[in-house]
Amino acid sequence: MELAIYNIKGEDTGRKAQLNDQVFAIDANEHAVYLDVKQYLANQRQGTHKSKERSEISGSTRKLHKQKGGGGARIGDINSPVLVGGGRVFGPRPRDYRFKLNKKVKQLARKSALTYKVQDNQIKVVENFTFEAPKTKEFVKFAKNLETEGKKMLLVLASRDNNVNLSARNIPNVKIITAKDINTYAIMHSNAIVITEDSLEVINNL
Repeated sequence: MELAIYNIKGEDTGRKAQLNDQVFAIDANEHAVYLDVKQYLANQRQGTHKSKERSEISGSTRKLHKQKGGGGARIGDINSPVLVGGGRVFGPRPRDYRFKLNKKVKQLARKSALTYKVQDNQIKVVENFTFEAPKTKEFVKFAKNLETEGKKMLLVLASRDNNVNLSARNIPNVKIITAKDINTYAIMHSNAIVITEDSLEVINNL
C-alpha cells in the first residue's frame, strides 16, 4: 500500500510512502482494539475513591432507644447506615484497576487501529520537519495546510522535538507522540493522523 508524501506546506511532493501491509492492511480485530483501549483507560484511573463505613464514622455509639416495647424497629447507634449521616454500606474502597493484556493482543490492536484509519483515509504522511523556534501560529498554519485544522489530530514523530511540542501544546485536540510510544487509544481517539517519514519506518516494523 502506498500513500502520497506531503511537505510542510501541504503540497504533494510527488513521492510515495510505502506502508507495510502487515501493519496497515491486516484483517482487523475489533475486540482486540476494545481490550487495549479498555486497559489503557483502566491504567489511567487512580483508584483512590473511598467512602466511610459504619465503623469509620465519628459519632456516638450510644444505643438510641431500647430494643423492644417502643413500637419501632430495632436500631443500634447513630452511625447506622439507615440513618442520615451514617456510614455507607458496601461503599467504594481504594483498588487497582490495572489488568494484564498479552503483548501479541496489544500488537494486534495497534495494527487493527492503523488499518481502520487507513481505510477511513485519516492518515497522511509528511516530510520530516521542525520549527526554528516554538511558535503556535506556525503549527496552526501547518495543520491548515494539511487540512487537519479543527480535527482531533495525532502527530507522530520519530523522536521528541521540543520546538514542535511547544508550538502545539496550547492547541486543543492536538496530541504529539513518538513512533515508539504509539498506542491504540491515541490512534482511535484521533480522526486525523499525520506521520513523518522517519516515524513511518518505525511503525512499519511494529
